[in-house]
Amino acid sequence: QVQVQESGGGSVQAGQSLRLSCAISGLTFENHAMGWFRQTPGKEGEGVSCITWNAGFTYYSYSVKGRFTISRDNAKNTLYLEMISLKHEDTATYYCAAVDYCSPTRTQNPIHSWGQGTLLTVSA
Repeated sequence: QVQVQESGGGSVQAGQSLRLSCAISGLTFENHAMGWFRQTPGKEGEGVSCITWNAGFTYYSYSVKGRFTISRDNAKNTLYLEMISLKHEDTATYYCAAVDYCSPTRTQNPIHSWGQGTLLTVSA
């Protein structure tokens, strides 16, 4: 059974930075593309970023491109999301997941159940 533990969320002011982490177990981390998603109540979920198994390709949604950086440490089974110049619109619960694809032509989809996520609140 895949277990996911996101961490690093919190309350920050607009313009500040934060790093999210995601520890995952129950699958061979280094074999899988990984992604970050976010969800705000009342809005459709968004695939924010993804990274291939070897970090050879990364994807960012238009709303975060240039401000967020995804990375991974396969030795630690951990995924990261470095966020700078945070905006109020980034307020959401962030989730990570192993995904089926990380590709410029295909939508990323999680291959297991969601974890509890980590809440980021950005004050304007």
